[in-house]
Formats: sequence, structure tokens, C-alpha cells
Amino acid sequence: MTRTRILQASQGTNIDAFGPTEWLLFVGISLLWGSSFLFIAIALDDWAPGLITWARVGFGAATLAVSPRARATIERVDRGRVVALSFVWVAIPFTLFPLAQQYINSAVTGMLNGGMPIIATIVASALSRKLPGKAQASGLMIGLVGVVFISLAQGGEGENAWIGIVMVLGATLCYGLAINIAIPLQQKYGSVHVMASMLILATLWVTPFGIASLSASTFSWRAFGSILIIGVLGTGAAFSIMATLVGRVGAARGSFISYVIPLVALVLGVALRDDRVVTAALVGSVLIIGGALLASRKES
Repeated sequence: MTRTRILQASQGTNIDAFGPTEWLLFVGISLLWGSSFLFIAIALDDWAPGLITWARVGFGAATLAVSPRARATIERVDRGRVVALSFVWVAIPFTLFPLAQQYINSAVTGMLNGGMPIIATIVASALSRKLPGKAQASGLMIGLVGVVFISLAQGGEGENAWIGIVMVLGATLCYGLAINIAIPLQQKYGSVHVMASMLILATLWVTPFGIASLSASTFSWRAFGSILIIGVLGTGAAFSIMATLVGRVGAARGSFISYVIPLVALVLGVALRDDRVVTAALVGSVLIIGGALLASRKES
């Protein structure tokens, strides 16, 4: 039986500078995922982290499962990769983010998540044995400095803030790996089919955690509405959009959406949740976002 490696070198179908389609996908996913941190923070007022994860993933899976495109069969040779993807792109990070937001606020959580391109680019470069282009490499370094600024700034706020930082960085590592696993699957099967299969599996993995969290949660329409929004839009629709983006532009450039996510999370967290962000975190956010201008250029 032929076996396929979980991780393998893959390139996007478009190596040119971002066009209107790429920018539309880029901005769309940034808004959807950037706002998710706010809705998680709202839901945490009444629901335990495990229930939030379970409901969010379940709503996302149901959203894509109704599409006729989701009903095809994944070939046996690729099933192990889909299983791995369900863990590193959903089950593990989606469990870590609500837990992390018990120690750090939604704005800083979103900004720390901006480190995902660093991991994705390193993995992609190692697999292809090819360094990123000058523009992408410059954006990578700028982003790295930004993540350091944010981590240091948040680390000074409370003795347990480091727990939340470690959790978010762990989730970010998972995302960086997942992007590289997803590209060949998306190019072979399409976004909706792969993401539906992945989310259905992930729902199974987080179900015990969700059930265990029921007793620690109180039903409220506010929490339910928040998770419904990020389940349908921030999970089902968002993962389909993201898979399409990385399939078109590759892991390194596709993952740079994380440079815009922090800005969305920051604005919403400060405006609607009264989150406090210190100056160093703002500087880090600006540095991270600056990398997006370099990332969108043609790969060299």
C-alpha cells in the first residue's frame, strides 16, 4: 500500500503578487478570525472553555457538511493526513485558545497569534529546502520582533500571564504545521470537502472535553449567539476560505493573514471589551502588520 508523508513540500498555484481574489480571501479570513477572539471572550462569561470549543467546532462541521461538495470520499492514502490536520488545525489549538484567554485578554491573544507565519514559513522552507524570498524573509523577521514585543509586554501583567502566552504560542505552532499539511489536500480535493472531513473528526476529538465542561457552564443566549457566529462563520466558512488561500499562494504567504488578525482583535477588544493594551504590545502589533506588505509581493 502506498503511504503518503503527513508533511511534504508543496507550493501554491499562484506565485505572482496578490491579485483581487487573493486580497479578498486575505481580508475576509483576517476579519473572521480576528473577530473570533472577541466572541470567545464574550462566551467565556458563561461557558467553560471546553464547551466553547466543542460547540464552535460542531457548528463549523455542520455548516460545511450540508454542502454536496463535502460528500465525496477521501482516498485511503490521504486519510492519515486528514486525521493529523483535525488535531493540529482544530482540536488542539481550539482547546488552547479559550483556556489561554482566562489568563490574557482577547486583544493580546490575537496579537500573539500573529507569530503563525514564522512557524509556517520555517516548516515550508525546511520541506522544500528553499529559503523564502527576500521580501518574505524581511517580513518574517519583522514579525518575529513584533511577537517578542507583545510577549514581553503581556508577560509583565500578572504572575500567571505566562501560562496564557505559552498556550497561545503552542496553538500557533500547531497552525504553522497545519498550513503545510493542508495545501496538497486542498489542491487535490477542494476546500469544502477537506475542511468538512477535518471538522467532523475534530468534533469527535473534543467531545469528551465539551461534555465534561457542561456542569461548569451556564446557558445564556449571549454565549450561544457568540459561538454560533464563530462556529458558522469563524470556523466553517473561515476554514474553507483559508484552505483556498493557502492552496493558491502557498504556506508562507498564506499564513501572513495572521499579520492582520492582531489588528482586528486589538480594535474589537479595546472598543467593545475595554481590554488594556500597553505601549509595547501596540509597537509589536505595528511591526507584525507591517510584514503583510512584504508578504504579498511576488515570490522570488
